[in-house]
Amino acid sequence: MPNTTVRTSAELGVLAREVTPPATQAEIPSRVAQRDPIAILERQAVDRVPELVPIRHGRMLASPFAFYRGAAAIMATDLAGTSDSGLRVQLCGDAHLSNFGLFASPERRLVFDLNDFDETHPGPWEWDVKRLAASLEITARANDQGRKHRRTIQLAMVRAYQDAMAGFAGMHELDVWYAQADVAEIKDTLKDQLKKARRKSVDKSIAKARTRNSRRAMGKLTQLVDGERHIVADPPLVMPLRDLLPPDERAAFEDEMRAVLGNYRKTLQADRRVLLDKFDYVDMARKVVGVGSVGTRCWIALLYGRDADDPLFLQVKEAQQSVIAEYGGIRPDHTDVECQGRRVVEGQRLMQAASDIFLGWESAESIDGRRRDFYVRQLADWKGSAAIEDMTAGGLSDYGRLCGWTLARAHARSGDRAAIAAYLGDDTTFAHAIADFSTAYADQNERDYAAMQAAMRSGRIAVEPDSR
Repeated sequence: MPNTTVRTSAELGVLAREVTPPATQAEIPSRVAQRDPIAILERQAVDRVPELVPIRHGRMLASPFAFYRGAAAIMATDLAGTSDSGLRVQLCGDAHLSNFGLFASPERRLVFDLNDFDETHPGPWEWDVKRLAASLEITARANDQGRKHRRTIQLAMVRAYQDAMAGFAGMHELDVWYAQADVAEIKDTLKDQLKKARRKSVDKSIAKARTRNSRRAMGKLTQLVDGERHIVADPPLVMPLRDLLPPDERAAFEDEMRAVLGNYRKTLQADRRVLLDKFDYVDMARKVVGVGSVGTRCWIALLYGRDADDPLFLQVKEAQQSVIAEYGGIRPDHTDVECQGRRVVEGQRLMQAASDIFLGWESAESIDGRRRDFYVRQLADWKGSAAIEDMTAGGLSDYGRLCGWTLARAHARSGDRAAIAAYLGDDTTFAHAIADFSTAYADQNERDYAAMQAAMRSGRIAVEPDSR
């Protein structure tokens, strides 16, 4: 007779622990040292806006951490050969320190969460933990923290993830779904851990985040011309549509983008469609954003509600295939993704405790005549981030704990949290393995950064200094 034994989640986690012992998570495949990181970046550049790629290179060359931010594809190829527990979640895919931050919930509360999902995709939960841990190691080195302090920082983050997952494993489904980091807790966690010169900046950062909205964006990005407000050119970072295309082509493309905004509304909840319908299109520009995203087609659209004092800035951002699928070799669980914008949005909604009310997706013909996938969200809605470059060892430890808890909560929403908790166990084996991995990977990141510097000197890649 066939074996019909049904294992519990905890039993599955224990079995995974036996098959792939946590200590093996420290290992980095030997092939990593031989692969060409610049070749991976060059393959990514093929489908990006050519004149923007040198800006991406310039931003990545700012520091080893900046390089790491732009090297999600490189790390995906490396993670594909590491130990795998076999337990899957919805991954962020790019869970480094700077992709956590503050933003407004639909209820107008300031919350802390993951805030970048361009690379979201199903995959091994360990990959996000390793990406976050390596970013902590790289940041701690930049902040001149010694080896002992860096180890403490690593263990603090991983143990926070471990403890949080154990807690979520015992919680009811709705309690896990509603869990989120409150801003008051964030203030208590971070305020007293910064250098004295930066302590007051925590409250200022939170207050400043509350001012980051469409009205503030309009003041920074637009000006009145003959009584009408237009987005101001700041080439090559901000290029209004009127400066990119001749009048006849511009009119056709604007019609296409109006159609995008009209069609994307179908991906919103019914009440939010009603709200979006109250706004009318005014102007549009191409805008360079981030580090890893530079070169993808990203637009900002200005809309008016009641009048010019009632603006809404939307970001219409190209969604390409996730590096987890393209370079990590992890394919969707069931069918191929029809729209990469939908992949981003659905992954974000699954991982975040609260998401932008205007988050949606659509496909459209771009300037180059090719049909491309996009996702849409507000350009600015109370967004803020921590100044990680100023954090002491204590500050990085506490911030790492907060990020570790947040990542565990995001994973617990989609994965088998009891199985993951059982795999992790209650000892420090996994934490020390990840700390070892992070140390070794930060060394590799420095070698890759040096390779990019050499590629710039040799002329292999074009570089334009960051003009932000």
